[in-house]
Amino acid sequence: MTDTSHTAYFGDAEYTFKFTPELLLELERRTGAGFGQLCTRVFANAFTHTDLLETIRLSLVGSGVAPKRADEMIATYAINRPIIEIQPLATAILEARWLGKPKHEAARG
Repeated sequence: MTDTSHTAYFGDAEYTFKFTPELLLELERRTGAGFGQLCTRVFANAFTHTDLLETIRLSLVGSGVAPKRADEMIATYAINRPIIEIQPLATAILEARWLGKPKHEAARG
């Protein structure tokens, strides 16, 4: 099975970001867009702030962070930060889900 997770530093530590099938549906519901449409918006820099925040929050939950803690992390490390700090992370999370990890990255973990 292809690894579709992304690992990056966020806020206070390094985290893995991953969507379960159920959370991918929740992302679509919360952003009002299908996954392809959401990716198109984010990749074309035509996103909403909610697109970025929910991508990060729900993928934290998908990797095992408690929902309450994920909400706190978004409030602390994302909501009031410059967009340029959170947009690359959200983009990388969506790219990993869309494309999977490159083989050299998957081998490293």
